[in-house]
Amino acid sequence: MTFEVNHLSEHLNKFNKANHLYVGYSGGLDSHVLLHVIIELIGKKRITAVHVNHQLSSNSDIWQKHCEDRCLEIGVNIICKTVSIKNRGTGIEDAARNARYSVFEKLLKKNDLLILAHHADDQIETMLFRLFRGSGIKGMSGMPISRLLGNGELFRPLLPFFRRDLESYASANQINWIEDDSNLDIAFDRNFIRHKLIPTINERWPNSSFKLNRSANIFAESDFLINILAQKDFKIVKEVSERVGWSISIDKLNGFEIIRQKNILRYWFNLHNLTLPSYAVLDNALNQMIGSKIDAEPFVSWGDLQLRRFNKKLYLLPLNFEDPNYSVKKKKGRELLEKNSIKWDGSSHLILPDSSSLCVKLKMKGGLRIDVKKNLEIRFRSGGERCKPQGRSGSNTLKKLFQEYSLEPWLRNNIPLIYIDNRLAAVGDLWVCDEFCAEPDELGIQLEWLH
Repeated sequence: MTFEVNHLSEHLNKFNKANHLYVGYSGGLDSHVLLHVIIELIGKKRITAVHVNHQLSSNSDIWQKHCEDRCLEIGVNIICKTVSIKNRGTGIEDAARNARYSVFEKLLKKNDLLILAHHADDQIETMLFRLFRGSGIKGMSGMPISRLLGNGELFRPLLPFFRRDLESYASANQINWIEDDSNLDIAFDRNFIRHKLIPTINERWPNSSFKLNRSANIFAESDFLINILAQKDFKIVKEVSERVGWSISIDKLNGFEIIRQKNILRYWFNLHNLTLPSYAVLDNALNQMIGSKIDAEPFVSWGDLQLRRFNKKLYLLPLNFEDPNYSVKKKKGRELLEKNSIKWDGSSHLILPDSSSLCVKLKMKGGLRIDVKKNLEIRFRSGGERCKPQGRSGSNTLKKLFQEYSLEPWLRNNIPLIYIDNRLAAVGDLWVCDEFCAEPDELGIQLEWLH
């Protein structure tokens, strides 16, 4: 196919509706052709090129200077951002991608469009890369032509075209570009696929590029249908927004076949833009959460996320939402968090050590008595506390009361205990102790414990 400017004219309405267009610009063939075509279509006024300097080559600063010079020459604004790449266990390529997309996301405002130059050869490379990682239907559908990114949208208009099409366009329009020497290093997985594997495949199966791109489209259609099924099933398991994270019904989840359970969980994680667990971790999660004894407290984690089970609900939580600076002591074989007491005036918004907060509002009929706000402090559970909630005939331990009020076990050491004159007066926003409760005709303080 001979690539021409008018091949992107079908997207002109999308370009014109955007407040501003950012074009990812590395200075290479693909991004330079993309920038040239977008300028030809809509002019230069609403366009900004974005160059990310990954500092992975001794030539990185030279490439940045080249991009700045080219944009100055053609009269287009450019933003250059330098990032530091830290390999957190998923490889330099993933780390560089994450850093690059973080830059893009921070730039985009509402109705802004980020345009990237990924083409059909990149799509094939992505499919093969994900295949060898064990990806499923969603991964094998490759890169979508568009998706939300931050407050804006990411768009890839060159996906239907191959690199050779772009090379022809560059030659016809006398476009010069630079080649990133790191793109030739086959120590990187994607480069090995690009320079070693794909040429071998094309030599054996000359039409494989077209067929692999067609397969990507078929996978994308299949993923769309799977997603529709997941949306339908997800309504049945009834997600609830919890104090920390979210929950779904285990009984409802258990009503589906295992393959649909997995589909529901993947949909759940994607719904909140969270990292998907590996196939093995997902299997382990379902075995533990659904297959273990009713009184067990199973725990499965991956990345910075965790799944827990409590009261017939499956909870999706951040891996660690407690303050890491709390000291730990042992008491009766359990770990308890020691937290210093906090003085409080009983009216101001209070940020607690785990980043949760305690706030108040006035209410009639019940709540904490207004006249007891002197010598008020916040403490945290240390073991052995007792309390008599309003209307009870006697006191009980916090442990039993927490069970009765269905407070999640992982929050019990973090819930703020309100003390007045060294006596326990209220427990978070769960209850007020009997002797500190406002009378029915009195104005009281309603506590709210928020995460």
